Amino acid sequence: MERLGEARTRTLELIEPLDDDQLNRVYSPILSPLAWDLGHIANFEELWLVQTIGGREPLHGELGRFYDAIENPRKTRGELPILRDAELRSYLADVRERTLKVLDEVDVGPDVEEPLLREGFVYEMLLAHELQHNETMLQLLQLVAGYENENVRLGPSTVPDAGGPEMLRVEGGEHEIGAHARGFAYDNERPHHTVELAPFEIDRTPVSNGAYIEFMEETGAEAPLYWERDDGGWVLTTMAGRDPVIPAHPVLHVSWHEADAFARWAGKRLPSEQEWEAACVDLDGVGQVWEWTSSDFLAYPGFQAFPYSEYSEVFFGDAYKVLRGGSWATQSSVMRPSFRNWDLPERRQIFSGIRCARDL
Repeated sequence: MERLGEARTRTLELIEPLDDDQLNRVYSPILSPLAWDLGHIANFEELWLVQTIGGREPLHGELGRFYDAIENPRKTRGELPILRDAELRSYLADVRERTLKVLDEVDVGPDVEEPLLREGFVYEMLLAHELQHNETMLQLLQLVAGYENENVRLGPSTVPDAGGPEMLRVEGGEHEIGAHARGFAYDNERPHHTVELAPFEIDRTPVSNGAYIEFMEETGAEAPLYWERDDGGWVLTTMAGRDPVIPAHPVLHVSWHEADAFARWAGKRLPSEQEWEAACVDLDGVGQVWEWTSSDFLAYPGFQAFPYSEYSEVFFGDAYKVLRGGSWATQSSVMRPSFRNWDLPERRQIFSGIRCARDL
């Protein structure tokens, strides 16, 4: 209960400086209005815990279909008849009240027969879902002019340690990949399995802004999203600011295509997601930027969709590339070595960066 409350506090803190017009405004065709994200968070909670587990009727009838992320592309969400303003805030509070009542009635222990309740799966899923949407909301908040929030850290907080070797060696052989059967994880992280990898090296830290500037100067490559020239240098223009790009910070907001081009320019390549996970225990700077891999988002051998196919299965194929790790905007409780993020290779609005590898 306490963790759900902490996640909701964070959600409300993110929007605290904003008025209703800013919550309803469409800032980008590839990002939902914040009002849609908020309603979706509440509706997802209502669907899975209040309705599915608790057997209650929804508060607003067929409203849930407008918060279906698969049926409603981001570019259309601002036009939908969703809840807004005071009615939206009331919905968030009312659903949470019903959620807490249902949780008081059910057992979420390890031996419960219902898979959604076993080891608190549905509780953990709702918690992770809200925290992941917090990161999506932060993507949009970078477009809100003058956004300031003393309760929210905005941007990377640490610089990876410059000392030590440039690359780390990972021995070849069998490596365990994926989440174990016990504990919370998404369906695409399972089943746990073993892969055979050739020996390789991987960057000890993510690629820095300074290294990326060298790449741009030598190749004429496009600057990352939100970068602009200013008196011969580079500045970040998020939230309509003009803050100098810090060379030592990890580069952010690059597409898979740009990450792949950088790796080839550096005489390296992007790691596969299996290589990334095999090396994860030794990597510095994990959690500052999502790190593109060379891997398509595919099912693991023996994959079983749970609790619904639309979370992972509909995205499997060669259209999406896998990212690993986590970013400065990702809550630590969401990050784990087996977590698989994915997006289209041309996307740059995510907090994505680069870590390179090479064969031995």
